Amino acid sequence: MNTNEKSGFAKFIDSFGLPRLIITAFLLLLLVACPFVGADLPTQISNIISRFSWNGVLVLAMVPMVHSGCGLNFGLPLGIISGLLGATLSIEFGFTGPISFVMAILISTPFALVLGSGYGWLLNRIKGGEMMIATYVGFSSVSLMCMMWLVLPYKSPNMVWGLAGKGLRTTISLEGYYNQVLAKFLAIKIGNFTFPTGTILFFAALALAMWAFLHTKTGTAMTAVGSNPVFARAAGINVNRIRLLSVIMSTWLAAIGILVYQQGFGFVQLYMAPFYMALPAVSAILIGGASVNKATITNVIIGTILFQGIVTMTPTVMNNMIHMDMSEVIRIIVSNGMILYALTRKTEAAT
Repeated sequence: MNTNEKSGFAKFIDSFGLPRLIITAFLLLLLVACPFVGADLPTQISNIISRFSWNGVLVLAMVPMVHSGCGLNFGLPLGIISGLLGATLSIEFGFTGPISFVMAILISTPFALVLGSGYGWLLNRIKGGEMMIATYVGFSSVSLMCMMWLVLPYKSPNMVWGLAGKGLRTTISLEGYYNQVLAKFLAIKIGNFTFPTGTILFFAALALAMWAFLHTKTGTAMTAVGSNPVFARAAGINVNRIRLLSVIMSTWLAAIGILVYQQGFGFVQLYMAPFYMALPAVSAILIGGASVNKATITNVIIGTILFQGIVTMTPTVMNNMIHMDMSEVIRIIVSNGMILYALTRKTEAAT
């Protein structure tokens, strides 16, 4: 009896992964410590759920490229730039309220398709070195857009620099546009606890669509290409076309993801803001149990909750323990530590 129980526990550890078990235990420890250090537990749980809902789509964007064998999408800033173009043009054209969010998605879509197609074509040319090239693509695209935000002919007084009358501001408020358009939709508020129903439902819809796609004929072909491209080619699958499709899907999801992220925080950040945004998304899915050639929706959910939970909770608990405002320093140390840890375990996957 004891042997069977031990065997079952060992199987659980093997399936869930010891590192994830340790991170989960640490997160639970932080939650338990909240009342003892003077932090409000319902508020902290709300923050974790909110940050999960804001970041979930960006992490979900990793799944198509991992399945097709293109590796982890360090070129995520290309999709983020598409979303930023959609957001700023939606404001420029005068759309307000919830319709501005819908229009931002519609406007960003053609940008994501064009940039994703070019990005996919490039990755097909350098098979085997996708992640290295993707990093440079992401960094260089952000640097290029730093110049473009200054010279593109935007005129909206809510976005351009006041005195110069040209060039976009570093931070643009979404008040009056799509600020928390999803987070406030059907939101459940009990005391200090708030559940962002709309954002969770939006993420769930995209996750369900991704799950359903991966079970279609094309999705199965995508998985086959990632598992064994030689076998897939022998089976009549157009490997380059499937890889290209996965990159376009990932880029489009990143564009949607940054719009969801913006509506949660309530502002648009331009210039160098997207520079490192791929790293937390990559780290989250790796911590969730994915590898460079295998990722599931479960990996996305677990990884995002663990990553955002640790990054959210550690500064709060530490600040209350030492009674000093070092939240930003602690957040940088913890987030970069989590990123470093995840990248060193990139070949590990939960079975």
